[in-house]
Amino acid sequence: MDYCIETIELTRVFERVTAVDHLTMRVPRGSFFGFLGPNGAGKSTTIRILTGMLLPTSGQALVLGMDVVRHPIEIKRRIGVAPEDSALFENLTALEYLGFVGRIHGLPGSVIRARIDELLALTALEKAAEVPVFEYSQGMRKKLALCAALIHDPEIIFLDEPFEGLDAIASKTLRNVLEQAVHRGRTVFLTSHILQIVERLCDYVGILHRGRLAALGKMSEITARAGLEEIFVETAGAPENEPRLSWLET
Repeated sequence: MDYCIETIELTRVFERVTAVDHLTMRVPRGSFFGFLGPNGAGKSTTIRILTGMLLPTSGQALVLGMDVVRHPIEIKRRIGVAPEDSALFENLTALEYLGFVGRIHGLPGSVIRARIDELLALTALEKAAEVPVFEYSQGMRKKLALCAALIHDPEIIFLDEPFEGLDAIASKTLRNVLEQAVHRGRTVFLTSHILQIVERLCDYVGILHRGRLAALGKMSEITARAGLEEIFVETAGAPENEPRLSWLET
């Protein structure tokens, strides 16, 4: 099997906290990969390492066969990233921002204009195309970040909580676009707390718990005996006794 992402004993330590702990996993090329875990499990840290925004403390990560430490620029040319916090240029309009991203990736002007028009129409941002980003809602920022991640037709699309803040229509549009990308042989690597969407979309899944890989495999195999939510709760170490509020007890 051809893998587009590989990590070997990947570790990241922040002072005394180990966010990613000897993570070893492989993601098949052309897969729809769901990377799950509770808050603080190390998902975002892993994505930052894979996308060249953070150096590992030890271990190795390969993206498209290249080491993320040795070849960060080449990797960035071939991937798209929509981080959880969007990380947009607040004072630019959508037209200006997407034009800038397109030029950074070396796209011809005619291609940039055509793709911007199509992306803004797809995400229903046409009417806000000339509005500064600082006036955007959370959902609009998510849409613009997705447009920026897609404009250069990357081989891998990294999405950190892409459905957060999106309404039902925008969420359906995003699902359709991602499925189309995978159908064309692209790889989608996403984190999400909306397990129903992950179970519906992803064909591979990895579950992280306290920085360590707790489960990895095909979605059909992981969910063979129970639904993804139940597997996730078991794997992530749910408390034996369900937490309750004393004043709501009867």
